[in-house]
Amino acid sequence: MTVHRSEPWQPSLPLPTDDGGERPLSASRDDVVIFRKWHTVGEVAAMLGYGLTKTKMLIITGELRSLKDGRSRRVLPEWVDEYVARKAAESQGLDS
Repeated sequence: MTVHRSEPWQPSLPLPTDDGGERPLSASRDDVVIFRKWHTVGEVAAMLGYGLTKTKMLIITGELRSLKDGRSRRVLPEWVDEYVARKAAESQGLDS
């Protein structure tokens, strides 16, 4: 189902900018960039190039940190970066 709007989308409140200021209410849709604060297990699996089962196993074993949000598991972007950095460091240690 496609929704057609006669006016451009505008945020209901001023949005913060990278430099600590605020973006005005008149910001157009192209000016607004929303960054995810966390990822689903499926998204993390796709980012890492792993299957869903392997990614879930990494979470169960504690190799990849996650948190519970209701009935769902979420992974912070920093935790994905930590996992990748740790695997890269382990790989470099084995190559030496």
